[in-house]
Amino acid sequence: MKTLIVIVGATCVGKTKLSIALAKKLTTEIINADSRQIYKELNIGTDKPSAEATKGIPHHFLGSQSILAPVNAYDFGRLVLKSLSQLFQKHEVVIMVGGSGLYIQSVCEGLPNIPDIPKSYQEQLQIEYQTSGLVPLVQELEQQDPTYFSQVDLHNPRRIIRALEVIRATGQPFSSWRKSSPSKRPFRIIKIGLHLPRIVLYKNIEQRVENMIASGLINEVQSLTAYEHLSPLQTLGYREIFLLLKGTLTRKETIELIKRNTRRFAKRQLTWFKRDKYTQWFYTKDAEQVYDYIQQILKNKPLFYEKKDFNC
Repeated sequence: MKTLIVIVGATCVGKTKLSIALAKKLTTEIINADSRQIYKELNIGTDKPSAEATKGIPHHFLGSQSILAPVNAYDFGRLVLKSLSQLFQKHEVVIMVGGSGLYIQSVCEGLPNIPDIPKSYQEQLQIEYQTSGLVPLVQELEQQDPTYFSQVDLHNPRRIIRALEVIRATGQPFSSWRKSSPSKRPFRIIKIGLHLPRIVLYKNIEQRVENMIASGLINEVQSLTAYEHLSPLQTLGYREIFLLLKGTLTRKETIELIKRNTRRFAKRQLTWFKRDKYTQWFYTKDAEQVYDYIQQILKNKPLFYEKKDFNC
């Protein structure tokens, strides 16, 4: 049976390393499910793995698109399903890895059919955002849809505005439109979640931010100033550097803000992925156990591991 192995978890938990190790053992290829690593212009700020790091394992949707033509979750799902139909002609097993929950859901289950929203709603919200900033919009979202408020990146204008478009136009919470029956896929899906103790995860996050700054993140963002208005750049690691370049923050304040926002992002990722009852969780160090678990399922002899309470 054709099988898609999906590796999820918080940022900095070790998903890339495990996916490459598994791809080598299973002699297969990897689909990147990171909503920003898909862009060729974003490298340091997305911690995109280098050609050397990928160790010769073919990676798809890694630097494949341009920020000038942003890809949303619907687009991603459509593109990946088309790619999988080709990859499964060569491989029995394909690996998908990433931390973008909605993009992964688009591939594995499909997304709900939210009705078309008149453009006037988006235009009005953009005016409000430009005039009064993001805070009033976030407050409105909290009042109108506390469920989505608890899950969304509250610093991402594009996602806040999108949710409010739907809420204002339909009179229903955005989260209610996201509940739908999963679409059947012509392949088996094995979902693996990776976990690290909070203190270790946060240490990894802080080190990654320091490494990105040392590798030239500020220069990378500066080179993209003309595209600040584009949605891929209104995201973690980029928006904070733009504030630094405008003189709003000091260098030290910027680094600490990126670290704080990344920790918060990691918690939201875990909240999202832990909702999926079909995900089997492992500690990052238990790579061999992950491989054994996958092998048993591929042999139609699934292993059942005790469900652990992985808190972060």
